[in-house]
Formats: sequence, C-alpha cells, structure tokens
Amino acid sequence: MSKSWNRTETWLALVVVPLGLIPAVILGLWGYMRATATPIHPDPQDVPSVTHATPLPDWAGAVAQGRQIVRAGLSAQNLPGLSVAVGVDGRLVWAEGFGWADLDNRVPVGPDTRFRIGTASTSLTSAAVGVLLEQGLLRLDEEVQTYVPGFPRKPWPLTLRQVMGHVAGVRNDGGDEGPLLSAHCEQTTDGLEAFAEYPLLFEPGTRFHPSSYGWILVSAAVEAAAGAPFLRVMRAHVFEPLGLHDTEADSATEPLRSRATPYFPRFAADPRYGLHLMRPIDSSCYAGAGVFVSTPSDLVRFGMAIDRGTLLQPATVALLQAPQRLASGQATGYGLGWDLDTVTLSGAAARGVGHHGTSLGGRVATLMTFPGHGLTVGEHDLGHQFRRVRGDVDRAAAAGHAQHADLVSEFATPRHDLGDDLAASGARSPRTALLACVAAPGRDLDDRRHDHQPQYAGCADNEKMAFEHATQSPRQQAPPLNGSPPLRK
Repeated sequence: MSKSWNRTETWLALVVVPLGLIPAVILGLWGYMRATATPIHPDPQDVPSVTHATPLPDWAGAVAQGRQIVRAGLSAQNLPGLSVAVGVDGRLVWAEGFGWADLDNRVPVGPDTRFRIGTASTSLTSAAVGVLLEQGLLRLDEEVQTYVPGFPRKPWPLTLRQVMGHVAGVRNDGGDEGPLLSAHCEQTTDGLEAFAEYPLLFEPGTRFHPSSYGWILVSAAVEAAAGAPFLRVMRAHVFEPLGLHDTEADSATEPLRSRATPYFPRFAADPRYGLHLMRPIDSSCYAGAGVFVSTPSDLVRFGMAIDRGTLLQPATVALLQAPQRLASGQATGYGLGWDLDTVTLSGAAARGVGHHGTSLGGRVATLMTFPGHGLTVGEHDLGHQFRRVRGDVDRAAAAGHAQHADLVSEFATPRHDLGDDLAASGARSPRTALLACVAAPGRDLDDRRHDHQPQYAGCADNEKMAFEHATQSPRQQAPPLNGSPPLRK
C-alpha cells in the first residue's frame, strides 16, 4: 500500500512540476523580450517626418496637433513609422510620413512609400466589377460557373453577389499559415486550386463569413468577363483612369519601387517587445483578394473618385455599397466589397463606407469614405500591431476615420492610444478631433508631379470622412482609356 502511494505521488510530481514550469517559462520569456527590446523612438519629438508640400495657414493648427499625436503614438507603441494622407472635396490636402520605413538603413517614411494593403484590395476589385456591370459584361445574380466554369458546382447555386457579400459559404484561408502564401500563381485561376474542391460551409445566404478565397473567385470572374488578365484589367480600367500610379500588384520575385520594409512583432503580437523582419511571402495567388500595394495618397484618390462618381455611375456605387441581408432578413454590415459602418462626426451620425485590410491574420490597412461629406483620410504604420493599434485609429477615426497600416505587416493602424490622445486633446470625440485636424482648406497636393524617387515608410492611405460644410462637385465620367485594351463585348 505504501509503495503504491509513493508511486502515485511520484507520477503526480512528474506531471505537476512540468505544468508549473510552463507559466514560469512564459513569464521568463516575457521578461527577456521586454528587457532586450530597443525603443525605436525614445523621444517623440525626435521622430523624423517627410512631406512634399506645406499645408496652408488654415491647416497649421490642425496639422500641428496631428503631428503631435502621430509622434506620441509611434513612440508609445514602438512602431517604426507611419504615413498619413487626407483628401477634402476631391483634393489631396495633406500627406506626410513619420518615422522609418527601413530600420537598418534609416530610410525615412515618405508620402510615396508603398505597403501591402491586404484585404482592402477587395474594394479596388469591387470597382472593377462595377465597370463590368456598367458594360453589361457581368451580372451579380448569375452563378459563378457562368464566368468560371472550372469551379465545381456545389449542392446549392452560388452567385457572384453572394461571393462578393461574404455570404456564399466559401471557406477562408489559414491566415499566416495559409497554403497560398508559399505558392506562386501565374494565372488568377491557379489560386482556385486551394479551395475549389472543398464543400461550402453553409447554404449560401444563411450566414456571414468573410472569405479571402471568395475574392480570388471574384477575380477569376472579372478576368473571364473582361477577356483579359485580371491585373491588366485593374491597371487599365481602375488604376490608370484614376491616376493611381503607386498602386500595383505586389511581387515576390522583383523589387518594387518605394516599397516599405515589412516587420513583425517578435513576441505576443506587440511591437513594444521588439520587431524582426517579416518572412518572405508571395501574394500572387490572392489576386483581387489581397495582392496590391499602394500608398495613402492613392487610396485617398480612389476613395474620392468612388464617392464623387468619377469612375462609376452613382447608381452603380450605391449598388456595390448597399448592405447585404441574410435569408433571415438580418443585415450583415457589409456590401459587395465594402465595409459599412455608422460613426459620430461633429456630434451627428454619419455613414462610413470603406474596407479594413488584413494580412497574415493582422490589421494592415483601413480605407473609409463618408459619402456626401467630401472627406477622405488614410493612415499606415510599421509595426504589425494591428489589433492593439486599431483601437487608437478607430477612436482617432472617430474624428475623421483614417486609413492605416502597420509597417510590421505593412499596413497597420495605430489606433488604440491615438484615440485616447485625441480625446485628451479636448475634442468632443476622437472622430470630431480628427475631423478638425483634416477637414480644413488646404493646398491641393495633386499639383505635385510624381518624380518616382525611392521612398520608404509607413503611410496613411485614405478614409473618407464627414465634413459638414463640404460642397458637392459635379460628377464626371471617367476619361477614355487611351491605348488600354477594350473590354470584351
């Protein structure tokens, strides 16, 4: 009996002691990471910044406040860099980069630095769908096999509208463990192989389930309907007409001009514990779901063009940005490639339309517009602290919904602490404060020609924000695409 009891005690000790060591190891690792992390910007006032134009005097106070908030946020969250761009009434009025785009070489962040925008790419792809809808080359309620016959049929019909609205039941990728990040796709349809044979997760229309895979399927439909490679369609019928010269597909095989160096938190998804270089990834298979790199300024131009009817007719924009509903009647809070939200601006409710961008499971970008208010703002930062940073930007966005990107993941947004700082600045709400910072007359930075010199940095792309007194400019049709391949009739 005694020997049996001793054996039991021995086995319990062998089990309990290792279990007790686990918290000790975690605490030890946490302490080590904290002790060895090097502050990137110990003094917020020493954070470097780059801008290509000086805001007009009416902007001086707002810009000074914005700069102070950005510098404080970079220092507190240990982010390498951040860039901001603001558009008002169809003009790009402020664009500035802060911090470092490349830590080793001390390359500063500039307004023209480009980052991956992750799933915010879907709004750009949605615009291409709109172009094809207006040409009569796509129908939202056609089954996807009409355009992509190689995609296997499922137990239920599957329409393009359902896939674009994330209610189709198509499974999502595996985040940073997704198989497509280690693959290379020469053709858009190559990416379908990762999920085409899997069953749907549910009957289409009965649940909301975001799916990057679904937008690869949408990209294949765009390619088939236009009769041209997907990236060529995007360039000729979205990017070039809008002057988005810094927006293109990311490349894992060729160096890209003005591209920021991506970093990732080395511990607990928190840049305050230090950063390391992000592992190489290949986004080619994601096509319109997440292949693009861009700048805050380009995203601001895109958001303003969509809101002002430059690329698409108002009815088409309304269709793409209308909230989708499940079979039960419940609204999803999502359109056809657009996030939908209601925010408080200057004490009043305003409709926000845009898209958050994620990459490797973290928030990397945010695009938000406020239809009818003439304001667009964007922001990106380096540090891949998407979840923590998002709190700041969301609240800072309450003042003007900014777009952001974490440099660690490439497009992230320092939101958490920035919102607190804005609130502490005396504004009625962070959104109102940010609105005060950006919704003022300013120089049209688009007067500056692109010199295409290398720039590196985290940048703020664009978020359209409500501006109570914004004037509405006449809607214009997109200019003819000289030399661009015609869409297939």
